[in-house]
Amino acid sequence: MKLVVGLGNPGLRYEKTRHNVGFMAVDGLGKILGVKVERKFGLSLTSEAFFEGEKLILAKPQCYMNRSGAAVFELMQYFKLSLGDLIVLHDDMDLELGRLRIRLKGGHGGHRGIGSIISELKTQDFCRIKIGIGRPPQDVDPSDYVLSSFSIEEWEIVRNAVERAGLAVKSILKEGIEMAMNRFNVWEADFNVKTGVETEK
Repeated sequence: MKLVVGLGNPGLRYEKTRHNVGFMAVDGLGKILGVKVERKFGLSLTSEAFFEGEKLILAKPQCYMNRSGAAVFELMQYFKLSLGDLIVLHDDMDLELGRLRIRLKGGHGGHRGIGSIISELKTQDFCRIKIGIGRPPQDVDPSDYVLSSFSIEEWEIVRNAVERAGLAVKSILKEGIEMAMNRFNVWEADFNVKTGVETEK
């Protein structure tokens, strides 16, 4: 069994903001797998799905970003999962808009949701898929930036990134994390972010 968690903030106010691309990615993966992530379970909305014969728990914590760790800890404890069973999808300001980066471990980099998970699990050693939202303009506070919506022009890139994040989860489960990193930690020279098509080499 694997736990796939998308990070974000609950409520319509935050639904289409940059901080919620983790929610968008888990919803997109659920759509691919034929389920909706909407069943209330403790501090999260969840759904069960199967991929390659393995059961998945898809989850969206509903306790706001800076308390995401409480929801993840609750699910890990209830389903008796190990750190190797956890995949977290979240936004990252240090990556260009639309870029993905899969990591097996690391610090929180200022991300409060990841920081909360690290605090609750007492370790940095869990898989995460970072989805780039780009840096804010110089005159915009980062806290305001992550809670802002994407422009019309940005949405095309974001939709591709969210879809690729779901495919990255499937790749991790089917092919292993090293292969998934080789496939999805690429940018520009190997991948056309506007069309979602790998370029010829």
